[in-house]
Amino acid sequence: MAIHYRSILELHDRGKSQRDIAAITGNSRDKIREVIKRAKSHEVRLPIEPDVTDEYLGQLLFPEQKPESKGRQLPDYDYVHKELAKPNVTLSLLYYEYEQQCRQNDAVPYSYRTFCRSYTEFAQQFKATMRIKRKPGELMEVDWAGSTLHLQDRDTGEVVTAYLFLAVLPSSQYSYCEATLSITMPDWLQCHVHAYNYFGGVTEVLVSDNLKVGVTKHKKHQVVLNPMYRDLADHYGTVVMPARVRTPKDKPTVEGSVGTLSTWVIAALRNETFFTLEELNKAVGIKLAEFNRRPYTKKHKQCKNREEGFETEERFALHPLPNTPFEMASWQTAIVQPDYHITVNQMFYSVPFQYISNQVDVRLTDKLVEIYYKDSRLATHARLTGSVGQFSTLPDHMPDGHRLFLTHTVESSRTWAESVGTSTQAVVEYLLKSSRAERQALSATLRLEKLAQKYGNDALERACEDVMRIASAPTVRVIERMLINSIAKPEPKPEADKHEDYGFTRGADYFGRATNGSGND
Repeated sequence: MAIHYRSILELHDRGKSQRDIAAITGNSRDKIREVIKRAKSHEVRLPIEPDVTDEYLGQLLFPEQKPESKGRQLPDYDYVHKELAKPNVTLSLLYYEYEQQCRQNDAVPYSYRTFCRSYTEFAQQFKATMRIKRKPGELMEVDWAGSTLHLQDRDTGEVVTAYLFLAVLPSSQYSYCEATLSITMPDWLQCHVHAYNYFGGVTEVLVSDNLKVGVTKHKKHQVVLNPMYRDLADHYGTVVMPARVRTPKDKPTVEGSVGTLSTWVIAALRNETFFTLEELNKAVGIKLAEFNRRPYTKKHKQCKNREEGFETEERFALHPLPNTPFEMASWQTAIVQPDYHITVNQMFYSVPFQYISNQVDVRLTDKLVEIYYKDSRLATHARLTGSVGQFSTLPDHMPDGHRLFLTHTVESSRTWAESVGTSTQAVVEYLLKSSRAERQALSATLRLEKLAQKYGNDALERACEDVMRIASAPTVRVIERMLINSIAKPEPKPEADKHEDYGFTRGADYFGRATNGSGND
């Protein structure tokens, strides 16, 4: 994960806690603490200049992570700095020339990002004026336009208000806009998705206004994003940085584009009538293309218009779009009931039974139900549709006894009995055929399985063999008694051999044999 050095230091300077900074940037509190400590030791001055990039700050604070230059040709930054002062010369052009020079010398060039970062470091070191604009692909600023558009109801003639969403990339000033009929959360998120698709990539940071649809709370020491807005940022891998309250300088580009787009889109369409939102957005798209292709008015721009600036100097720096489209979700809470299920819109979804009586957070999409406990995901279910009262139960969420009862079927009983022995198999077949109800038979075979777990398969097989030999209607109770008796009464020992040898016996000759009447041997 990228370390957002600038965001960390600026948020810390505003008095944000490390917990809040971690929530906004997505970086760990350990890393945030280390960045702040090193910034103090290097005496980094705040506020940080707009042209200073995260790469430069990373090299300044953590010089040990600087890549080795072995095998690479170092650029001549004195030459780069002088050339940048000339009209129409950009860093991208100088990097192209540097890359061609490396190839001619059979050397390995640095990447474009490293080239720019090293030049920034060079300019800072010699206190030169850095001729580098805001980092490409770093920010996307979003807002609603202050002015509105209008539709006309075809049947009643009623005028319907439409709102204009704006998204701007500050580096190239390439813009996107779209009309909606409301400014609710679904519209807000959907417009972000359309903007990312229009740009064809994602920026590192998303700067938004303090609208309730995006920011739940923004106090001096606390920023709390709307959960759905946080989901969007997580999906696209970007960091949301809400602008400070009543501080338009935090997003100057979009603020400046509001007036310009209001002229080129809203004012330009003032005399036209639209009956559907599709018609309106088609016209807005045409005006947007004209705006992005409009020639720059300032002479210092190296590109003819915003579209060319975006294609040549910013598109490459955007992060790729996710493989899967963003799916809008809603959140709610629920209590895990004693049957280890929660209720969501009159449908029931299982949770591991260990969490009974706990409150969990539930994330709902059109297709999925995700259940969280203290930021840990416990379960994911396909969302149930149709008649109410349906259950989605995962076997892993059940206690052992419940899970065994659920998976116990006629087929599983026969398979188990076959693995024990022929006598056990005969008893199980009798129980399955003689019982009036299948559930009653399965209950009896389940008791047999528990007896096998307690006494062993061999003991159960012998007991079943004895029962089948003496009874035509074997029962589980009789088999259990025989198993108990076999433990209480030890097996009889084999009879002793009549001619058993008890060892060496001394005979009469050993003690001396008496003679008849003489007493002599």
